[in-house]
Amino acid sequence: MPRCKKQRICSCSFYRLKGQVFKPMGIPMTDLPIIRLNHDELEAMKLCDMDDLTQAEAGQRMGISRGTVQRLLMSARKKAIKAIIEQSAILIEQ
Repeated sequence: MPRCKKQRICSCSFYRLKGQVFKPMGIPMTDLPIIRLNHDELEAMKLCDMDDLTQAEAGQRMGISRGTVQRLLMSARKKAIKAIIEQSAILIEQ
């Protein structure tokens, strides 16, 4: 049985984006596969890539370990690149 997911502190306003979809222009939504991006993955990318924090600093801000931040970043970056390359929609969810 897996461990319970630790509560993560997300200080950005990504909660207002919950349920929003970002997709390529000119392609109907019904024709696109959907890639689901969790808000904590988005928060980790924002802190490390946009705010230029180290993974350890981002982990402190989010209340999680550096290793967890690394896994979130790896997952989020893979999903973002896959969505761009394969022309998929990105759904932000909680």
